[in-house]
Amino acid sequence: MWRGILGKKLGMTQFFTEDGKRVGVTVIEAGPCPVLQVKNQERDGYDAYQLGFDPKKEKNSTKAIIGHCKKTENAPMRFIREIRVYEAQEMNEGDVITLAGWEDVTEVQVTSKSKGKGFAGVMKRYNFHGLRATHGVKSNHRHGGSIGSLTPTRTVLGTEMPGQMGDAIVTQKGLKVAKIIPEKNLILIEGSVPGGKGAHVIIRPAQPYVATKK
Repeated sequence: MWRGILGKKLGMTQFFTEDGKRVGVTVIEAGPCPVLQVKNQERDGYDAYQLGFDPKKEKNSTKAIIGHCKKTENAPMRFIREIRVYEAQEMNEGDVITLAGWEDVTEVQVTSKSKGKGFAGVMKRYNFHGLRATHGVKSNHRHGGSIGSLTPTRTVLGTEMPGQMGDAIVTQKGLKVAKIIPEKNLILIEGSVPGGKGAHVIIRPAQPYVATKK
């Protein structure tokens, strides 16, 4: 089994477990993913394999991506990412990674870009309580309060303030796998995962392993 695979979020549906319990699941199309490049300690300083997913037309791609994918006789890919490994694995450029061998995986972690929610205040972004909604409070009732201090007489780095909410790379861990359908390249994950419908995701098995750096 590989340390990770690329996929695309198709949406959500309901799934009935063996004991008749109904759970909401996210349907993800995972693979097939051709190996576009293999990196190793001797040449690159680390071990990793580069995967591609979701082929597209050459007219919608750049010459750099077209030439890179043609080295392994593949069409240009919309989603290309590296999967880092801490020990060399037997793989070759041009191999295709699928969900075969993932039948025993019960827990995964998913990385994707979360939905963008635009500019948000501190009450929506960080669940601030806000100011009193009574007489005498003349400022905005949804204000975050004071952000300064006598010492060090400046705004401290990392202070929670209004700003862009969402639209960030998020990794959600501890997600349970409801079912894996290798013949259809589908994996059903209980609950929600980051990103909207059609978002590209990186799926990694959550089984613990020892990372040995050379």
